[in-house]
Amino acid sequence: MGRHSEQHRTFGRRSTAEASGTSRAPEGFVDVRGVGVAYGDVTALEEVSLSARPGDFLAVTGHSGAGKTSLINAIAGIVPLASGEVDLGRGATQRRDPSAVAIIPQGNGLASVLTAYENVLAPLRARGLAPDEAATRATEALAAVGLGESGTHLVEELSGGQQQRAAVARGLAIDAPVLLADEPTSELDHDNRERVLDLMRARADAGAVVIMATHDPEAAARADVVIELDDGRVVGG
Repeated sequence: MGRHSEQHRTFGRRSTAEASGTSRAPEGFVDVRGVGVAYGDVTALEEVSLSARPGDFLAVTGHSGAGKTSLINAIAGIVPLASGEVDLGRGATQRRDPSAVAIIPQGNGLASVLTAYENVLAPLRARGLAPDEAATRATEALAAVGLGESGTHLVEELSGGQQQRAAVARGLAIDAPVLLADEPTSELDHDNRERVLDLMRARADAGAVVIMATHDPEAAARADVVIELDDGRVVGG
């Protein structure tokens, strides 16, 4: 582990909700069974199956266009399934509780008119967290990714790597049973990549399912299981 490991493991094990005595969301799992995704006449995924349980850290690899993002979005319920089913432990995605999943999207998905802190805070308040708890959790998450001094900056004032870390902080702060991360280290230097991977590992060690799409073999090597996609099919793992 890198020099940030102990700090990040502490953050991963002890969420604000646990510290304040409030209940965490129930542990989830991920079962993907024969999933297909199509965009018009283009097949993005075909007969993809995988399984993950609490504490598992999975990496999904493959060349550009292999279907990594489509798989993340299918698990999250963002895209409709052409076939198959995704079960997150509390019903298939079509009926799922949105609190079951946190997603760190490719491209970060931050609101440019908000500060980094506001981007992390907003989904917490939307999920019903009390103002004080949401504020504490957002502050802790930004500190964990090394943005403790940059939370008041507008997103457009941040570098690409800082924006990516803000998106990671937002996903971590949500503290869902399933964390989906789409290329969460693509804009990061070595030290910050290790910082984020330590945080992903800490979330898994705390009992979450973590599924990370990545083209980086060194990042994938940090996972427990590596699933390789090629042209929308599982070819390794």
